[in-house]
Amino acid sequence: MSDEPAILLVEDDRKLGADVRETLVDEGFAVTWVQSGADAFWLEPDDFQLVVLDLMLPGKHGFDLLKKYREHSDVPVIILTARKETFDKVRGFELGGDDYLTKPFWPEELVARIRARLRRPVIQHEADRTIGPLTIDFDARRVSVEDEAIDLTRTEFEILAALARRPGMAVTRRQLVERALPEEREGTERTLDVHVSRIRKKLGEASDLVETVWGIGYRLGDGEPES
Repeated sequence: MSDEPAILLVEDDRKLGADVRETLVDEGFAVTWVQSGADAFWLEPDDFQLVVLDLMLPGKHGFDLLKKYREHSDVPVIILTARKETFDKVRGFELGGDDYLTKPFWPEELVARIRARLRRPVIQHEADRTIGPLTIDFDARRVSVEDEAIDLTRTEFEILAALARRPGMAVTRRQLVERALPEEREGTERTLDVHVSRIRKKLGEASDLVETVWGIGYRLGDGEPES
């Protein structure tokens, strides 16, 4: 078995991908390079020690890949992209990215960031959150009400998790659309409302925890009756 650190490179630009792969191989890494999000989707992230991930990919957006990886893997992910907007950086970190490098870049900087990331321990697991009868296990992506499992879709879980990370605080509908709805579909605020309605129905006795903040968005209440 090779002692070379295994790196997954997901980059659709052929010239850049070839240059990055050559640089990493010269630096002693074993590199698997795929050029589409669809191909990367079927790879197991835990087969690698680090992922270098572009965002704008054919077949699957980089954020959707990152969401999938974080469902069951703590593999370090360095986002490599030409997108420089602050929102993209924030969202990348919120979805579990470990570092963010914008193009153009010096290959030596990427190598330095990879080595620095590999020296660190993996990210810590996110603690479960219990609000009234509702419990959310972020790592296992499980939701229960009074210890009874609730079957949510991936999108429904992302919406509820986004609210649970800011309990008692209003989250705008636009923020939820951008952070929780699948990137490859045309997410709208109307679509969000449909998902929230389904979440409430599935939560049963805990449904009123998901509160509407009129004119703004939604909030996950604290489970305590108002005085």
